[in-house]
Amino acid sequence: MTRPSPASSRKRVRLALLAVTTVLAATSLLFAPRSSALEELAGEKGALKSCEERICLMLLQKNPKGADLRCDLTKTWAQSTIRAAESRTVRWGFGDARCSVKLHITRAQIVLAMTQRDFKFHVPAHTADCIVEEGGVAKPLKATLAPKIVFKDGQASKVWINLMSIEGPAAIRDTLRAAAQLEDSFGLFQRPIVKSINRFIYRYCPKNYPQALSEPPPAKPARKLGG
Repeated sequence: MTRPSPASSRKRVRLALLAVTTVLAATSLLFAPRSSALEELAGEKGALKSCEERICLMLLQKNPKGADLRCDLTKTWAQSTIRAAESRTVRWGFGDARCSVKLHITRAQIVLAMTQRDFKFHVPAHTADCIVEEGGVAKPLKATLAPKIVFKDGQASKVWINLMSIEGPAAIRDTLRAAAQLEDSFGLFQRPIVKSINRFIYRYCPKNYPQALSEPPPAKPARKLGG
């Protein structure tokens, strides 16, 4: 059996990650091409960059003190970008897409994922409001998901999309549900997603936010002596 090339695996993972909008701040989709018929909204790139910086600082500094991660995010995908993710099992027969989500993840969860030997990261249920072009018409789509990521020694090892519900045009809904189910049941996109998350944490963040590494780690609370 011929194994898919790393390049084709990276392409296929983008379709799975279209459903995982709540994790888009920490994935390679942040850097996908922007050319599309659905024009990128004003402020879209700036909001993504701001959220990226905040999550990188939390991941690198591992400081339990401070505000949680809260981001209002919107992401626009060109049809060509999504179609690059097609496989024999999942086809994208639609146009461009745009999703918005209000992301809220506690700082404590992020720090524990980076510092515990074994940690199951449960992203709270988030609802993504999307529009997808079908037959030249932009149609609404709403998806609720609660991704789960298993971390071992600070590195992602397993991911579940955990698509809870999806509302919208039947053809689009069925395509995204199929992609999510294939991933969660058979790990179709498992390796590229895990690799993308770890690359973001250990390569992209340190390279782009080195100031986080130069700051002293948070002081540990003093141990009480005696009774």
